[in-house]
Amino acid sequence: MGRMTGALLVLAPLLAIGAVLAAGEILSAAAPAAIGDAPADLHATTVRIAVRDGFVAGWLVRGRPRQGAVLLMHGVRSNRLQMLPRARFLAAQGYTVLLIDLPSHGESSGSRITFGAREQEGAGAALAFLAQQCPDERIGVIGVSLGAAALVLAQPQPAPAAVVLESMYPTIGEAVANRLQMRLGAAGRWLAPILVLQLPLRAGVSAAQLRPVDDAAALRCPVLVISGAADVQTTAAETRRIHAALPGPKQLWLLDGAAHVDLHAFAPAEYEKRVGAFLAQYLGR
Repeated sequence: MGRMTGALLVLAPLLAIGAVLAAGEILSAAAPAAIGDAPADLHATTVRIAVRDGFVAGWLVRGRPRQGAVLLMHGVRSNRLQMLPRARFLAAQGYTVLLIDLPSHGESSGSRITFGAREQEGAGAALAFLAQQCPDERIGVIGVSLGAAALVLAQPQPAPAAVVLESMYPTIGEAVANRLQMRLGAAGRWLAPILVLQLPLRAGVSAAQLRPVDDAAALRCPVLVISGAADVQTTAAETRRIHAALPGPKQLWLLDGAAHVDLHAFAPAEYEKRVGAFLAQYLGR
């Protein structure tokens, strides 16, 4: 019995480490999906935007002239379909809307998810495309989780006229530690470095490249930072750090009771009221 207990004490950590190594492979694998045609009510055009090693796929919805244009970017392992409710809300307000699949997601090219390092190329290319398509419009961005990080890491110049950052992680180390702790308890924080150390092997990037909180100071435009007050994947304290790092003008909105969920779906009426007012203030003519 004693030998069995000792063997289990040795085996359990090895199994946990093996599981974390396997998770690194799974989490960085591409997330392709066949999206198909845009919903008829959007009257959208399918677009392909060139990036260095391929293309970004998306839909472009034309709005009213001089009303403004908004780029929508989804979260990790999702695609542009996640942003459809936001697109409908914005299109009803008259905005031109561009929904994209980030690199290695949906119908966009790419073989590995890099948690913002290469996704930022898609963000930058989409912004440039939208500016070319809408030269007379002020451009805004709504980025969710990975989409938010991709925008901040891109450090776009010129900066958009307005940005909404939803549930964005401050550093990849904290993001991994929070998620592992949520699933494995306190042991998750001890295992987090093993997952982070796989980044160069799995995704070809380092943890030092994935610190949006450090790049936030370069985002010199009005920013609305949103997160769930009950989010344990990106905590309220981390969200406040991101907000504090921004140069401003800036606003912070922590949704009571919301975890790491789709914040538009969690509180659609309040979301559309607050985000709509923010975009109207900076994109409207």
